[in-house]
Parts: sequence; structure tokens; C-alpha cells
Amino acid sequence: MLIGVAFAVLLWAIADANSSTSARRASRTALVEAGNLEQLVLDLETGQRGFLITKREEFLQPWQAARNELPAGARRFTETATSPEQRRIAGQITQDVDSLVNDYSVPLVEAVRRGDPAASGLAATAEGKRRVDALRAQFDTYTADERAKLAAREDTAGANGRRAVTAAAVGLAASTALVAAFTVLQHRAVVRPVRGAAAAAGRLADGDLGVRIAPSKVAEIGALGAAFNTMAASLQDSRRRIMENVEAVHRRTARDLHDGAQQRLVSLMIGLRLARELVADKEASATELLDQSIADAQTAIDELRELASGIYPLVLTVKGLVAAVRDLASRCPIPAVVESNFDRRIPGAVESNAYFVLAEAVTNAVKHSQASRIDISLDLGETLQIQVVDDGVGGVGATTAGTGLTGLADRVAAFDGTLTIESPPGGGTTILARIPIPA
Repeated sequence: MLIGVAFAVLLWAIADANSSTSARRASRTALVEAGNLEQLVLDLETGQRGFLITKREEFLQPWQAARNELPAGARRFTETATSPEQRRIAGQITQDVDSLVNDYSVPLVEAVRRGDPAASGLAATAEGKRRVDALRAQFDTYTADERAKLAAREDTAGANGRRAVTAAAVGLAASTALVAAFTVLQHRAVVRPVRGAAAAAGRLADGDLGVRIAPSKVAEIGALGAAFNTMAASLQDSRRRIMENVEAVHRRTARDLHDGAQQRLVSLMIGLRLARELVADKEASATELLDQSIADAQTAIDELRELASGIYPLVLTVKGLVAAVRDLASRCPIPAVVESNFDRRIPGAVESNAYFVLAEAVTNAVKHSQASRIDISLDLGETLQIQVVDDGVGGVGATTAGTGLTGLADRVAAFDGTLTIESPPGGGTTILARIPIPA
């Protein structure tokens, strides 16, 4: 609307300027025709005076020429009047010019030609001067009025032009401001949410299933965000259920190994020991075979116990996260120190997930960091914070793909948690995981 108003004002200004130009042209034409008619009157009067003084016909040539031109000049003068008032004055001047010619000048010239002595008297000459002076005064009034109107038109046109330029400038500035404001609003309402959705989609593609899009007042963007959040929540719930199922399978497998195969191996080893006691020492081959079988059975029991602990440690099921972490630290080949501000149980799914995150971080430090010490911190508040710090070579960012850390972010994100890794080259590695605790 502002742009339309600005253009309307400009068009009005252009039309007014054209109208003013036409009016100025008409005024100038009227002034020219008034000057021409006045000049014809003066030529008429000059020729007449020369003839009265000399009585010679050649002095009547200007008078005759002016007399012939006067009808056409009077008509043009009347037609070019620019207003009713000026047209009335022009009509009065034209009548006085006709009266000057027909009632005074022509009879006077004829009387002089007849030799009438009264024609050359002072009375006749004074009458002519009075009539010409009256006509010149009328011409002056007409010209002054026309010039005043011309000046007024020029002033009005200039003022209208300045007002139009000001209005157009204001309209242009306001339009520019509105366009800028509209651009900012569109950026906030559309561009920024779309960029946020693209960034969230990238994070989702990278495995961060906890990412969400903020609600938007724009219907289409809001629908897109709601659909995206629903999809991300569905994927996150699916991954959480899968991980919970995997943890359940791990617990069941570890229990089955402990309660089934491990117990049978223990029974077998007890039977072998009893058989060894029944065989006399003089049966060297038999005793040697039994001793070797007993050793193999013990090795199998130890390996099976270690395998079951790796799948799902029994101490995690019985005593909880802190005890399982302390047990893990005690078996670590690198000195590991555990600090914790709690010793109570937390939900099983979070507990097992946190344990395996910590175990993977410790395994990575043992295998790749060349560290001489590992510090483990457990802090329980609104969230469970797990921190693993080593004094190794660092630089995990450049070699993450081969360090076993790739799956940690997925495991943490499955429970709406976050994972950060700081590993400057030569400065060790700090892994911090934050996992919310369900109400």
C-alpha cells in the first residue's frame, strides 16, 4: 500500500507538473498575444499621428497594416485568455480597440483627407491620446494579472513538486523499513526454523536421537517440527527398547552361564578331584591325566566366570553400579581411582547402561591412551554424571573411529543423555556422560 501510495503521489506530481507546464505555456502565449495587439494599437496610433502632421499618404502605411492585422490579432488575443476574468478583460479591450479604430481613427483620417480643419485640432489629438492611454492601462492590468497568475502557478507547481518528492521519499523509506522488517520476521519465522530443522536432521543422521525442534507459530514449520520430534522420539524409544532388551538378554545369558554351565563345570571338577583321591599314586599315567583334567576344568571355570562378567557382571545385579565400578577398577591393569557421592541403587536400565558406558571408556583408555592413571568419578543429582579421565596421549578426535568410542554417544543418547569428549594432543582424554534419572 505504501508503494502504491508513493507511486500515486508521484503520478499526481507528474500530472500536476504537466498541467502547470501547460498553464505556463498558455500564460506566456496570452502575454505574447496581448503584446502583439498592444503593438498593433501603437502602430495604428503612430501612423495616424504622422498622417495628421504631414498630410502625406505614405505615412498611413503602418496605420493601414495595423488596421488590417487588428481583427486577427484581436481574435487570437481573446482566444488565448486563460481564465473567465481575463477573457472578460480581453473582450473589453477588444471592444475598445474596435471603437478606437472605427469610431475615432478611421473618421479622423477621412476628415483629414477631406481637408476638414477641425480634424487637426487639439481636441481631436487629445481624444486620441486619451483613448490610447486608456487601452495601454487596460493592457497593463491584463498583463500584470496574467503574470501574477503565472507566478502563482509556478509557485504552486514548485510546492507540489517538493511535497511530492517528500511524500515519495517518506513512502520509499517506510517501504524499505517495512521490507526490512518483513525480511527479519520471515527470517525468524521461516528461515531460522528451517535452518534449525536442517541442523537437527543432521544431528539425527549422526545418531543424536535426543535432538528436538522447538515449536513454531508458522503452521507448516510447526507441523514439520512436530513430525520431526515424533519421528526422533519414536527412533529414540525404539533404540532404548532395543538396548533394554539387549541388557535383559545379557543378564539372562550371564545368569544362565553362572547357574548352568559354570555349576556343571564346578561339579565336574569336584568329581575329578574325588576320582584323583581314589587313584593310587603309583598309577602315574592316570594321576597325571586326572591332574591335567582338574587344571583344565578350573581354567574353564575361570574363563566362563570372566565371560559371564563381561556379558553382565554379577556384582552389578547384586550390589549396584558403584560396587560394579569399583570391582572393574580393581581388575584394571592401569591404576584406577573411583570417587562417588552416592552408594544407592538407581533404575536398572540406567544402571546397566551407565556401567557399560564407563567400562567402554576405561577399555579405550587401557588399549589406546598409553595412560599411567585413570580417574573415575560418579556424581548423582538430577542427572547421573560419569567422568573418566586419563593422562595418556590424547588426540582422540583424530582417531575416534578406531577407539571404540563411536557407540558411546548412541548408548547415552538412547536414554536422553549427552556425551562430551575433550582430548587435546598430549593432554590426556576426558569423557563426560550425563544421563537423566527417570522420576
